[in-house]
Amino acid sequence: MKTVIIVGGSKGIGNAILNTLLETHQVINISRSAPQVTHQNLTHYACDILTDELPNIEQADALVYCPGSINLKPFPRLTLDDFRSDFEINVLGAVKSIQQYLPILKNSQAPSILLFSTVASKLGMPFHSSIAVAKSGVEGLVKSLGAELAPSIRINAIAPTVTDTELASKLLRNDKMIANIVERHPLKKFLNPQEVADLAVFLLSEKSASISGQIFQMDCGITSFKI
Repeated sequence: MKTVIIVGGSKGIGNAILNTLLETHQVINISRSAPQVTHQNLTHYACDILTDELPNIEQADALVYCPGSINLKPFPRLTLDDFRSDFEINVLGAVKSIQQYLPILKNSQAPSILLFSTVASKLGMPFHSSIAVAKSGVEGLVKSLGAELAPSIRINAIAPTVTDTELASKLLRNDKMIANIVERHPLKKFLNPQEVADLAVFLLSEKSASISGQIFQMDCGITSFKI
């Protein structure tokens, strides 16, 4: 049974990935709060990715880094601290996790790493400058490490559009906002966490053994068919 480390598996997309993997994988979750599930295949470490030392783990076949932010403000209202904070949680936290667990991933037969970007890195969107800068850094990291870690380790990222999670709750807080978001997407929908988890599980599996250094736009059509 393979072992997957999930950083940020207690909520949102990370939690959906965790629950999808539990029956078939050993899952090690690292987050400040524990997932609301108990399972014989689940180990939880309470940890703040930015301030605490990461736990020592002896073996793993995959790493998933899920923490992120949605800090939407007009550019004049964004402070340098806003940019620093978004960069730290989205990019430096991922760098810290990869550097910590790279040695044990190298010992696996078919290791993989999965990060998360956003459609805002490809599609210009008002009020998204801070998060777009941070997630563009994630995409650059994926492309660079895709080349550097080959052929021993694969790394990819998913760039979702609006997903029905606690993090995006302010964007989906009433029927009018939901209707506007649905209308903006050519497929007339937005994402649920399980959809993203299903793609994540595929990218972690050997079914995607020939895919690395790629950013997957999971966007309900908005980046290709903007209306």
